[in-house]
Amino acid sequence: MPTPAAAAAAPARYTTTAVVLHWVLAAAILGSLGFGVYMADLPFSPQRVKLYNWHKWAGVTILALSAARLLWRLSHRPPASPPMPAWQRRAAHATHGALYALFFAVPLIGWAYSSAAGFPIVWFGVLPLPDFVPVDRVLAEAIKPWHQWSAYALGALVTVHIAAALKHQLVDRDGMIGRMAPGRGR
Repeated sequence: MPTPAAAAAAPARYTTTAVVLHWVLAAAILGSLGFGVYMADLPFSPQRVKLYNWHKWAGVTILALSAARLLWRLSHRPPASPPMPAWQRRAAHATHGALYALFFAVPLIGWAYSSAAGFPIVWFGVLPLPDFVPVDRVLAEAIKPWHQWSAYALGALVTVHIAAALKHQLVDRDGMIGRMAPGRGR
């Protein structure tokens, strides 16, 4: 629990940049998860190839936004949290740490899979990215489930994060959600 002096020094809300990065990343991650589930079982076709390219572009964008978000977070003090039991604080820190790890792991594993499968990533059809690993079909098949399961783990943690935010808003009524809400008010 922060000391009274530390709580007084902490801002009441996240910065506008942090809020924008949070919500843009949230939309991109949820969209990419849904899109990935939808396209995974499509039969091979030009449409499927196009959708996979869009999915890869989203993944690289999520990776870049995650790096920006992490750098911003490391250089800007977060607002003080309302009082809560120590186990909730530890759970929140663990969940946020795992979310950040998966923000990077899921797209990097996807990039490795795409490289190993021999399908280069050309970001938005303009910027060719280097292969993350050499072309190797056996390696690609080994990596593929890691991308799928890490994405499912990210989806599960996002669900836990949303549930915790709703609990703070609807049960605890402690103003926690107002720290990251768009706009100026709580």
